[in-house]
Amino acid sequence: MLDTLLPILIFAALALAAIGAVRRVRLWRQGRPSPVPLMRGLAAMPRRYLVDLHHVVARDKAMSNTHVATAGGFVLAAVLAIVVHGFGLESAILAWALLGATVCMFVGSLFVARRRRNPPPRLSKGPWMRLPKSLIAFSLGVFLVTLPTAGMLPEDLGSWVLALVLAGVVAWGLAELVFGMAWGGPMKHAFAGALHLAFHRRPERFSDKRGGAGRSTGLKALRLEDPAAKLGVETPADFTWNQLLGFDACVQCGRCEAACPAFAAGQPLNPKKLIQDMVVGMAGGSDAHYAGSPYPSPDGGSKPVGEHAGTPHGPIVAREGTTLVDAETLWSCTTCRACVEECPMMIEHVDAIVDMRRFLTLEHGNTPNKGAEVLDNLIATDNPGGFDPGSRLHWAADLDLPLMADKREAEVLLWLGDGVFDMRNQRTLRALVSVLRAARVDFAVLGVDERDSGDVARRLGDEATFQALARRNIATLAQYRFAQIVTCDPHSFHVLKNEYGELGGNYVVFHHSTYLNHLLENGKLSLKAWRGGTVTYHDPCYLGRYNGEYEAPREVLKALGIEVKEMARSGYRSRCCGGGGGAPITDIPGKQRIPDMRMNDVRETGAELVAVGCPQCTAMLEGVVAPDSTSPGAPTKAEIKDIAELVADALVENAAPGESSDKTRRNAEEVAP
Repeated sequence: MLDTLLPILIFAALALAAIGAVRRVRLWRQGRPSPVPLMRGLAAMPRRYLVDLHHVVARDKAMSNTHVATAGGFVLAAVLAIVVHGFGLESAILAWALLGATVCMFVGSLFVARRRRNPPPRLSKGPWMRLPKSLIAFSLGVFLVTLPTAGMLPEDLGSWVLALVLAGVVAWGLAELVFGMAWGGPMKHAFAGALHLAFHRRPERFSDKRGGAGRSTGLKALRLEDPAAKLGVETPADFTWNQLLGFDACVQCGRCEAACPAFAAGQPLNPKKLIQDMVVGMAGGSDAHYAGSPYPSPDGGSKPVGEHAGTPHGPIVAREGTTLVDAETLWSCTTCRACVEECPMMIEHVDAIVDMRRFLTLEHGNTPNKGAEVLDNLIATDNPGGFDPGSRLHWAADLDLPLMADKREAEVLLWLGDGVFDMRNQRTLRALVSVLRAARVDFAVLGVDERDSGDVARRLGDEATFQALARRNIATLAQYRFAQIVTCDPHSFHVLKNEYGELGGNYVVFHHSTYLNHLLENGKLSLKAWRGGTVTYHDPCYLGRYNGEYEAPREVLKALGIEVKEMARSGYRSRCCGGGGGAPITDIPGKQRIPDMRMNDVRETGAELVAVGCPQCTAMLEGVVAPDSTSPGAPTKAEIKDIAELVADALVENAAPGESSDKTRRNAEEVAP
């Protein structure tokens, strides 16, 4: 009887899954065209899954092993079940292989079930809670019906009642894992995720066959010269089709939610909920069936679920009536990429947020709080603060900085950034200049010819102002000859390195921590050993997650003889300071401030000083109010210093370059445990 029932069940499930797959593809294809290499993408998909995706999943070893056992067992069991029970190929070898695959899947399913007994808050509930039962049903059912084929039980064992029961168990598993995969069930991510990896909007993110790690973090330019081009994303259908595919690949694991600084601060943003809202808009409907953490509300509670709805061609942010996403959700993002870094399906949350911001800014002029003022300042004065452009070098009147306009050529072009108008950052710039001079570096600055890099304008969605600033800077830089650009601002560093290229500006750009480490490695600096207190290091988002530079700043600190006391969230998991993406400008309220949370991380280390490498981070962390020092035993606030300041303080005067640096490194190694 099973010989008749199993092929019917298997091929019925496959046929219905095929119908569902066609329907799902049609939903994705509502998006704008985006050319992809079809066959090359499909060919690359297995490697992207086994290498790149699992590189992220493997950060949680237990879940990585569970995923390998469950997913690997299911794929092998499904293929062999089709061959053995669907086509009736009675082979003992294949039957035993199928038994092994189902056992592997069953063991993995037990771990999934254990995790779902008391799931962490970030995991979605609802239909996801039935998934372990479906996994167990499929693996156990297929195992039992395969025993006779493997010769472990007689073919005629049991009655037709038992056969129906076993067929029902297998049907249960097939309904969830095969049929549901293409019709929007919890296993939807397996189907959409595989195709998402094949046709990813940023294929540069994936490693190549030589094992080289990929990185692609620059925002993509709008075609402003094309009158038919859409200025940002107004409706779900305005996303590219492979962006919609990426949203549909979300597994609702909540890693992005747990990493998001805005969510932790109680601002109305949850990256997981945002992606699910995009799926709701793509298919049409409301968020009433969403079973994860909702958007926080500033009063410490949560926004109600079920009040947001949308359609593929309806506005995402409606001016009146029911909306798919509230505008304040989009403006809460600091663009730190913590969500993207943690996403096992490699979804690009930040791209989507900036795309939607572009429409609000360019089409509606709807940038909250001081956003409009900052953008007007950038247009009128080339800097966000509205300062007189001619005063860009007033802070350095006594430094006699060499100008590119006079020299025409230099080894290093020192990009000062808009920190020149901030008295605190002027100290960092002075320190960096003193270090470059101590190392006898041939450098020059643009002076009043330098304009804002455009980072803030672009993150606030004003692509037109960004491109205008970028093209003017590119035209200025084209007049001079230099080997590399060095800057102490990770935001300018990122834009110059990764986003000017699309507009014709291709340069070798270094963050000052990387360049200082280069000088130290080549014996260009003489330093005294560190004699201060304990130090921790804060990783800037635009240096670390955006550009993969984690080691150079730590190497510089090591060269000073400093043993860094790492925070619990450091490196690629560093918590954002709250200063990126125009967040201090839009200033969306929450139950607490992001920099306050970061300084709490600092206090947990007991460090007396925080080394930083970003003017935004310096401003945000120094702006945190110190704890109440009147209370007995109350901790004092740690001092904030840029790496350039620490190096400048340690310079040995009147010493030949490199004279003390080797000794300093030896001292550091002797102190290190």
